[in-house]
Amino acid sequence: MITKDTVDRIMDAADIVEVIGEFVNLKKRGANYVGLSPFANEKTPSFTVSPAKQIFKDFSTGKGGSVVTFLMELEKFSYPEALKWLANKYQIEIEEDRKWEESPINDERESLFIVNEFARNYFSETLFDREEGINIGQSYFKERGFREETMKKFQLGYCIDRWDDFTQGALKAGYNEEYLVKTGLTIKKDDGKAFDRYKGRVIFPIHSLTGRVIGFGGRVLKTGDKTAKYVNSPESLIYHKSQTLYGIYFAKNKIRDEDNCFLAEGYTDVISLHQSGIENAVASSGTSLTVEQIRLINRFTKNVTILYDGDAAGIKASLRGIDMILEEGLNVKVVLFPDGHDPDSYVKSVGGTAFREYVKENQKDFILFKTSILLQDANNDPLKRAEVIRDIVESIAKIPDSIKASVFISETSRLLQVEERILLSELNKLKLKNAQAKEKPPRSDNFPPDEPSPEELYGLEIQAQVKEEISVNNEDPQEEEIVRLLVNYCGEVWEEDLTIAQFLIHALDDIEFGNALYGTFFEETRFKVNEGEVIDERFFIHHPNNEIRNLTATLLTSPHSLSENWEKMHEIPVPDEKSKLKQAVLSAVFHIKMRKVMRLIKENQEKMKTATTDDEIIALQTLHMQLTQVKKDISQELGAVILK
Repeated sequence: MITKDTVDRIMDAADIVEVIGEFVNLKKRGANYVGLSPFANEKTPSFTVSPAKQIFKDFSTGKGGSVVTFLMELEKFSYPEALKWLANKYQIEIEEDRKWEESPINDERESLFIVNEFARNYFSETLFDREEGINIGQSYFKERGFREETMKKFQLGYCIDRWDDFTQGALKAGYNEEYLVKTGLTIKKDDGKAFDRYKGRVIFPIHSLTGRVIGFGGRVLKTGDKTAKYVNSPESLIYHKSQTLYGIYFAKNKIRDEDNCFLAEGYTDVISLHQSGIENAVASSGTSLTVEQIRLINRFTKNVTILYDGDAAGIKASLRGIDMILEEGLNVKVVLFPDGHDPDSYVKSVGGTAFREYVKENQKDFILFKTSILLQDANNDPLKRAEVIRDIVESIAKIPDSIKASVFISETSRLLQVEERILLSELNKLKLKNAQAKEKPPRSDNFPPDEPSPEELYGLEIQAQVKEEISVNNEDPQEEEIVRLLVNYCGEVWEEDLTIAQFLIHALDDIEFGNALYGTFFEETRFKVNEGEVIDERFFIHHPNNEIRNLTATLLTSPHSLSENWEKMHEIPVPDEKSKLKQAVLSAVFHIKMRKVMRLIKENQEKMKTATTDDEIIALQTLHMQLTQVKKDISQELGAVILK
């Protein structure tokens, strides 16, 4: 286990804006930073980071917490792995009560990561230290023009050309065959024999956003071999091809800094570009572009430049797929390279500086590029020209920004020699059709065969639990306010030698919370304070209970914030809650006490309806008068607080 002192040093060193900024394009807004949620697909930023409180809150999904929580949610790290990642980033030495390696690893995801890490090291050592790796693997990479430092940066490797060299090495090192098979590193036949997937191939590790190896690509080197030229890892718990871009770990910061992403096709394109100083390049690894990959780019920039190798058939095949980029609201430009060059060969022939100049001078907006490509095929055939017009308008209809769409309509009108009003009419028809297609028909009791009913989806028992929780939680606003005050001001002084937390615990000693989460929160605070511990918001932010961490982030942040200059510009003072903290605390206490009294009055009235003996009736009437007086007293106190 990592020692508490080490955890404290890591948390003190970690800058949440700096860390999250590696994965989300953040922009300053008031005292906070905002960006698009990395956990949901959204067009308007709702993801907020507070540097003052060192927390994040994603208002799209409800997720929130510290920088450790963010890494756990995004990369599915375990708590120790998230801490180790931060320790490595900030060069903090890890101290453990016992070695993490000696702990049993029960998490399958973590086991797959560990196996991949071993494989990456094994293939790299083979490339640099074993004769076959040096003679064959390194020779191939050097022929491609890759320098040794580039090979090491991308952690390239080689797998010995024997059936089970890697598999046997992993088994001897103590790795479980089950995980070797699940990662795809080893293939096991029905007869029980196991062999290496990447036998005789050079290896391209595929990294997650945080740099962990999630999969591998392997290229065969033997000429005339009937096997596939490239082999990738199969889908697994940690590797999803449709959600991955090759090189994104190395490119993400440059993509954000340059506000542009170069999108190529293959591993070697990316590596050559990076080696030439063009480090904002990634690749779809030869697969068709997916919505998930586009959204991954969208987290860092709105601008994509697609680098084509000039193959006409390939370009036409990919045009339809690129429409998805427009639909996601990104700006797309396209570059064609001369004389059959691809990005790899062209950057090697002209160098990084000339490559950038060529891209700058030859890039075209995708819509205009598509128009010119399709017009070449149509020639003077009127029917083909009509198809081209319809195809182009369909692409423009996918652009969510109406101003941008109107600009493209004007440009394509000129290129196609078609009146702008005709194109606009067709555009409006398509938009209306698309809008109608997105509208869902009202739900009925007859659920479609492919859509589970609520009972099938949740289970009847859980449905009943949800309804019960809703009925219990209808008094949450007062309880939430108490918890909010605790989170934000628990350590503030109420009066001499008494904190806000101590006052609230004493004042609400007789209050039972209806909401289980708020009740747990309050009881945790009561226990810590009664134990004499001094607590602040960090206690809640780093709490082991995920629900408490999320609730804390929610209560510490707001989806709206004023500009830092708002008060000065408008000359209107903005009320500061802290300046009237006692009033806010007393108001919350009296409100929750009033809620309890009202509940007791209602319960007493129900008992009066069924009372049978005179003594019982008199006792209930007496209690009713006492409760009514308490209600009156609280109302007066509450009124006085509000009028202060």
